[in-house]
Amino acid sequence: MRQMLSVRDNIQGSAAMRYDANIIPEPNLRLFNAGFPPLQARPVTEGGRKAAWFVRCGEHDAVLRRYRRGGWAARISNDRYLWTGPNKVRSFNEFDTLRLLYESGLPVPRPYGAAYWRSGPSYRAAILVERLHDVRPLASALDVADSEQVAGSIYAMHEHGVWHADLNAYNILLDPDGRAWLIDFDKATRPVLSPERRSANLLRLRRSLAKVAGAEGIRWWDELNRSYAKLTRAVGI
Repeated sequence: MRQMLSVRDNIQGSAAMRYDANIIPEPNLRLFNAGFPPLQARPVTEGGRKAAWFVRCGEHDAVLRRYRRGGWAARISNDRYLWTGPNKVRSFNEFDTLRLLYESGLPVPRPYGAAYWRSGPSYRAAILVERLHDVRPLASALDVADSEQVAGSIYAMHEHGVWHADLNAYNILLDPDGRAWLIDFDKATRPVLSPERRSANLLRLRRSLAKVAGAEGIRWWDELNRSYAKLTRAVGI
């Protein structure tokens, strides 16, 4: 049985953090600064837009990620987002999504803390999550990946009402037991998940697999799609 999070909010002027008091006993915004010596930060070399680090959060291994823009928006600002209220902060949304899935027993990293720093009409944000050890991205593990395991994790996420905004071959990690972990829930939403929305999420993964593995990726996705369809038929979706 997983330990439930003990969630607290701490507001410090124009900045705030949401955190699990079981992991972070006292609020400290310096925990989101990779230059803070106790964190022992080491850059994540894959992904993260050069804004993610492996860190120590007290007695726990964690990943610190600063939110960075991509594409054309980065030309305006690479790390600032329009402020529309605390309930719309990206780091808090991701924290809350992970909390829902984690406490429900799904294979996602435990959220440790989230923060934002507001300045006028914009804000910056960061998040701390549990580090998963000995995992490989689906993109480099198609030869051993179990399509039923991956389909089961995605299906369980959908059954809990979560739509993953970037379901790709690098945001699914496989552990030594073959279990499929889902990561990076930035911009995740909780809409009414119609069959069409579920299908769109799976097709996003298909495009990613086709890009990284070509025909092999598409063949593997076909197996995944069949496994997912079996699950939906079993409950009459």
